Amino acid sequence: MAEVRAIVLRAAGINTDLETEYALALAGASADRVHINRLIEDKQLLDQYHILIFPGGFSYGDDVAAGKIMANQVIHHLAEPVRKFIDDGKLVLGICNGFQVLVKAGILPGGNGFQQEDVTITYNDSGKYEDRWVYLAPQTTRCVFLDPGQIIYVPVAHGEGKVVTRNDQALERLRAEGHIAFQYVDANGAQGPFPINPNGSVDSIAGLTDATGRVLGLMPHPERYIRRTQHPHWSRLGPDLDPDGIRIFRNAVRYVRENILDAFAAQPAAGTPAVGDRIPQP
Repeated sequence: MAEVRAIVLRAAGINTDLETEYALALAGASADRVHINRLIEDKQLLDQYHILIFPGGFSYGDDVAAGKIMANQVIHHLAEPVRKFIDDGKLVLGICNGFQVLVKAGILPGGNGFQQEDVTITYNDSGKYEDRWVYLAPQTTRCVFLDPGQIIYVPVAHGEGKVVTRNDQALERLRAEGHIAFQYVDANGAQGPFPINPNGSVDSIAGLTDATGRVLGLMPHPERYIRRTQHPHWSRLGPDLDPDGIRIFRNAVRYVRENILDAFAAQPAAGTPAVGDRIPQP
């Protein structure tokens, strides 16, 4: 079976690249951690991969704003290869700081040609770093990373996680066009104030997806709940506990196998090129 290959982008201040690489490996992918400068030097590197990950951390120390410097690197040096990557039917995931990068690069919610317009992510309402576990409820059936209708429990760890929109019209667009991927909820699926919503995000938004459903950004950290013993109450919940975070990575790997690798393997030698045919296969 051909490998599902993922690239995890590093930069100064990124600190969850190893956990993300490990999560991808547990989900069945072959993952490489690559510094963003190496990708800028050799943009064709992306052709070797099926999944692009912007992991969590504090890229460039959040010196300008969380994710803004790395977002500018994407806009000015990687816009075309990343746009081609998405157009080729591949997957992009941004986690925490990576979500901030995707929003500030205009990749999410998308539709503006890699220009940030109506959505941003700013300081938590609490005015401090929030490190706690939260429940997330999927809000779309389109995003390939999600299990529709399945509430998940994962940790958050951020100081700037509040999703805001320019105005009510921008928020309504997110709702109407299905860009809201996750909302913060309680264990019963109901929205509520802090700490249910840990940062004050408008409409309790915890994650966004683009029009294709193949790009996902979320503030919580699925890579930090990929083994049952990472759950704060794992010893009470029994041996059958299935970590919620690993599901996002499994879904990504499954999608690539079923929609890129299998499609490529099934195409006739002289047929019309299928999505993914430009990826060198091991």
